[in-house]
Amino acid sequence: MPKEMVKDIEMYYEITGEGESLLLIHGLGSSTRDWEEQVPIFSQKYQVITLDLRGHGKTDKPEGPYSIKMFAEDIAELLKKLGINSTHILGISLGGGVAFQFAIDFPDLVKSLIIVNAGIEYPMDSFKMKFELFKRTFIVKLISMKKMGEVLAPRLFIKPEQEELRKKLIERWAENDKKAYLAAMNALKGWSVRDQLNKINFPTLVIGSDEDYTPSSVKEEYTALIPNARFIEIEDVRHAVPFEKPKEFNEIVMKFLMEQS
Repeated sequence: MPKEMVKDIEMYYEITGEGESLLLIHGLGSSTRDWEEQVPIFSQKYQVITLDLRGHGKTDKPEGPYSIKMFAEDIAELLKKLGINSTHILGISLGGGVAFQFAIDFPDLVKSLIIVNAGIEYPMDSFKMKFELFKRTFIVKLISMKKMGEVLAPRLFIKPEQEELRKKLIERWAENDKKAYLAAMNALKGWSVRDQLNKINFPTLVIGSDEDYTPSSVKEEYTALIPNARFIEIEDVRHAVPFEKPKEFNEIVMKFLMEQS
């Protein structure tokens, strides 16, 4: 298995294809496996790098606390070890937050940025946010990771014909380490890059789903704060758009990337 020693952890990664580099950053509780609908397509024209963030998949899972900056620093160190000087970056959900942080902290390593169903901040001043984190913590600590998957699956994949996607999510969620999952989730508490978005000067695409947790209006609002950025909404889809509508998602991403070549 390809791993590199990155600071205090062994980080798992995969490289597929040749050409300009394209780094894919997964979401909370996910891993390299969740890009299975993207890697075969993107690797036809790009050198695709997928990785497991600290605490996820086949990467080491040390004790927390974790932070979004820590995730970004891990990735920068991995790219250095791999001899990659610049890359296009695509991140979804938690991975989108990490991509934002990476773009701000390591701009010289970024060619372009694609953000999918992610926020720019997670302030803990609303009851809704506090309750969501409390609920997830309660389920994970007192019941199981599998139960967390069983709660999330019907929220993410609501259509009758998506039963296989629901089963896959539950199976994969159950494999997460409890402590590492909570440490990664808690990394979002109070995190924000709102005041630094003007530092992102390379081409940026924000992709949103019309039925995502976060309304498209919120994504449009922060897209306007980023120089050289635009927003695209995919319809009739929820949070996990790369799974639900892979063909449309892949076409949008590839079109944007080709514009940068």
